[in-house]
Amino acid sequence: MRYSIISLLSFAALTFSAPTPQKRAVQAFPLADGFPNPSPEQLRGIQRQAFGTLSNNAPPAKISDEGVINLKLVAFNELFEVAFFSELFKNVTEKVPGFELGDEYEYISGALSAILAVSPHPSQLNYHLTNGPLQQEKLHQINANNGVKRAGQPPIEACKYVFPVSNFREAIDLAATFTDVVLGVLQDVNQIFAKNGDDGLVRGTSSSLGQEGEQEGFYHVLQNKRPSTLPFLTTNVRDFAFTAIQSFVVPGSCPNINTIPLKTFKPLRVLSRPIKPATQNLNFSFFKRDTEVTDYSQFSMVYINQQNKPIVKPLENIKVNGDVVEFTSPFPYDEFEMNGLTIAAVTKGAKEFANAKAVADAAVFGPGFVDLS
Repeated sequence: MRYSIISLLSFAALTFSAPTPQKRAVQAFPLADGFPNPSPEQLRGIQRQAFGTLSNNAPPAKISDEGVINLKLVAFNELFEVAFFSELFKNVTEKVPGFELGDEYEYISGALSAILAVSPHPSQLNYHLTNGPLQQEKLHQINANNGVKRAGQPPIEACKYVFPVSNFREAIDLAATFTDVVLGVLQDVNQIFAKNGDDGLVRGTSSSLGQEGEQEGFYHVLQNKRPSTLPFLTTNVRDFAFTAIQSFVVPGSCPNINTIPLKTFKPLRVLSRPIKPATQNLNFSFFKRDTEVTDYSQFSMVYINQQNKPIVKPLENIKVNGDVVEFTSPFPYDEFEMNGLTIAAVTKGAKEFANAKAVADAAVFGPGFVDLS
């Protein structure tokens, strides 16, 4: 995270203003503890630092094809998350400019004390950054790839990554947003497991979903926000999450991303920032080259928020400037209490959608994210 880029496909939707430092790809792996392929001894060390272990219950005797895709997506995401937290830990411990916490140590240590039940002392910060979420994300990834290997398929391999942050606060903002995305897609993963007879994997996935929620509460405390966002968190679907993760990936750097049979959408940028919790028109853009359509009235903006039916709104004030198509769309915050994460997508055709999966099926551009946690 020491260097980064601004225009990262869907994650340009983040509500903080990204800086413009030099672009540098992060080659995160392998780590000193052998991750993502630790030896048995190294794995025991990771489990000690994660305060828990991989399950020793017998895995399901078989898993459906859709279930394997679930595991591949989870493994792909967790590799990204481990890379992110590893780089964050490195930047904090090396006191890279922007990651020197100074007077904020006392507040952050107090939050760690409340969330992790540790002594609220500044010296504890680095230990718990590496021994909390980071080690637990490693176990999530190892668990998912173990399932892929049991299905007789090659494990998902790591890519090179870029992260659009240049200081600690921006890193926590980003972590909070992508954790919201994960909390949504794990709902989809569980539903797909259930539909395809992979009920033996639902309990373990639900336990990791809960752990991600604990992390999100911690990030919100660091952001001086309420720990819990919504009564029912925003849902998500696999194709949107798969596209979003690739926003942090150096194109062509993933050895076997082609083994994950999910859709990748064309980028949708959320231009409005900062976005306040209020009814308003939001500004978006996409590239003209990404569609053969010239009559943009056949497109719709669709918002996915909480567990409600998707909200469909028109594209308005359309302006074409070279290869960039800019437009506005109403954001009906007050009518629907659109707090927390909202997933935005531009669709073609239908003007009403039963659920998030139907939106993804009709989407052309997306996802964009509006996070009003």
